[in-house]
Amino acid sequence: MKLNSYACGVWVEGSGQGTTLLHAVTGEPVAIASSEGLDFKAMTVYARRTGGPALRALTFHARARMLKALAQYLSERKESYYALSSATGATRTDSWIDIDGGIGTLFVYASKGRRELPNEKFYIDGPVEGISKGGTFVGRHIATSREGVGVHINAFNFPVWGMLEKVAPTLLAGVPAIVKPATLTSFLTERVFRDIVASGILPEGAVQLICGSAGDLLEHLDGQDAVAFTGSASTGRALMAHPAIVSNAVRFNMEADSLNCSVLGPDVTPGSKEFDIFTKEVVREMTSKAGQKCTAIRRTIVPIGMMEYVVDALTKRLRDVTVGDPALDNVKMGPLAGRTQVREVRASLDAIRAGAEIVFGGGDVGEVVGADPSKGAFFPITLLACNAPFSSLAPHTVEAFGPVNTVMPYDRVTDAVELAKLGHGSLCASLVTADDGVAREFVLGVAPYHGRVYVVDRHSAKESTGHGSPLPHLVHGGPGRAGGGEEMGGIRGVLHYMQRTAIQASPTTVTRVTNEWIPGAAQPSDRVHPFRRFFEELEIGETLTTHRRTITEADIVNFAGISGDHFYAHMDDVAARESIFERRVAHGYFVIAAAAGLFVDPAPGPVLANYGMESLRFVKPVYPGDTIQVKLTCKSKTARDTPADGIPQGVVAWDVNVSNQNSELVATYTILTLVRRGAEAS
Repeated sequence: MKLNSYACGVWVEGSGQGTTLLHAVTGEPVAIASSEGLDFKAMTVYARRTGGPALRALTFHARARMLKALAQYLSERKESYYALSSATGATRTDSWIDIDGGIGTLFVYASKGRRELPNEKFYIDGPVEGISKGGTFVGRHIATSREGVGVHINAFNFPVWGMLEKVAPTLLAGVPAIVKPATLTSFLTERVFRDIVASGILPEGAVQLICGSAGDLLEHLDGQDAVAFTGSASTGRALMAHPAIVSNAVRFNMEADSLNCSVLGPDVTPGSKEFDIFTKEVVREMTSKAGQKCTAIRRTIVPIGMMEYVVDALTKRLRDVTVGDPALDNVKMGPLAGRTQVREVRASLDAIRAGAEIVFGGGDVGEVVGADPSKGAFFPITLLACNAPFSSLAPHTVEAFGPVNTVMPYDRVTDAVELAKLGHGSLCASLVTADDGVAREFVLGVAPYHGRVYVVDRHSAKESTGHGSPLPHLVHGGPGRAGGGEEMGGIRGVLHYMQRTAIQASPTTVTRVTNEWIPGAAQPSDRVHPFRRFFEELEIGETLTTHRRTITEADIVNFAGISGDHFYAHMDDVAARESIFERRVAHGYFVIAAAAGLFVDPAPGPVLANYGMESLRFVKPVYPGDTIQVKLTCKSKTARDTPADGIPQGVVAWDVNVSNQNSELVATYTILTLVRRGAEAS
């Protein structure tokens, strides 16, 4: 079967002989991949002219709904992906990480897009920056969708997750994607991609697929484009140095394989729960995906007196790992993805042996269940020990991208930190300890060298996600050898595909551009109370200035009785005089309640409910005899989806400033209200 690429809105079969892709277990041909004949320049033009405008026409919320619909569509069809995934050498559990993990990433970004991004086509990045003495000239940052294409070059080990974890933030950012999976396992990527296209959920031009070589694709990129690469550091560096990437300042994000480590805390003893957690996790990371994970544990760092115990415990667990055909239920580890990987891992293992000795495996594959080891890409699980880790550098510089791991000792926590650093930057370091002091020392010591630090003990182990599991909520990447890039990380991953721009203008102009009122901008008022207006009728900046209220000593006493708050500053005149307040003050929360009484319109109307309060600050004390007044300003509006049986509504954020009789600010905050949308309600 010849794989097809999806270019310029049509499926295209590559010409020429192509590359034959083999079944990782049987060695039999699975598919042929060829991109020969593709017009890569036309693909970039199509993405920019067709996919980009279609995506940018949607708000973040619309794009998020699109991602959710796609995730649901793929979830309904995932069993067919599982059936094909075994041909890559993946067990059912391995496939779950790849397939469900990828679909789950779509769900997470769909949720974050709706919850953390505005229902707009741009993103306001950070607060207002005051850059003038009188406040008439200010600055603010916004992020807008870049008008290029995101080129995704993925690794062979995660043909589904690798695609979807890049596609999700790219599409949410409003940028089209060209997906280039590793050729070796591209048959699984193509299978999932066919369903993405068939769903009809994404706008035309939003995604394209290359099965085979990327040809001259990079030559056609410019300064609006971005490349996200996952794979070996050597390949990544070569691509990063491409003349078009350099001359056009194309954004390039690299996530490379690294020498990740796991450390056993000095407080952990054999037989403890933490010891069992540690050995189980190391074995899982050695054998999951047959060790072909960029986050897999390559170096196991343990207290010097624990070497023998750890090696024995790991050996016992490793003996129980059944290797064979991953389609069989009792098989815990399948083959590598291909015979080429077998040769590369063997060469790397030989290099590591220059500084370590094999204590388990390392020879022939041994027993393989349900498969012929001479035909499949099987590799023996191998554990090494390095007793002089500061002088034997091979375990810190050579990575065997398979089920290979080296155990090494440390004396003090500072030594463990230094050993972790010898990997020259990695995606993940983990620590198993029940001592939070050890955790603090280790985390702060290794953080500059790692993209993620995973700490676990008996209390968190049950719900922890594991050393080798990158999450869409958190940054995936790392410095140095790990590539120096970042992927995912929640909204951070979306902003990678957007342009941050500083706007300098008057507060009113910035307000009109961003649709968010800022202090100093115009505040028009109307005789109609803003709570009498429907969502569509409210104007950003519209302000209500309330009547006044004088705070009395009786107010303070009554509020103390109702709330139960008898704090001395409110109720003890003598103690209050000796405090920073110098005399009794009103409760801050009474001031907020009294402010609400000033600005709320009591009659039923478009305002449905108070949705919450944000950024509350008590700026100045309010004393008995002070008179307060409120300015209520419409700060921003966000339309919400209407349930089939619900009321059309939106969220309105109101800026609230409470001042005293001297026009001094005493409290400031933002309240959120649910407001009926009048056009649909009528």
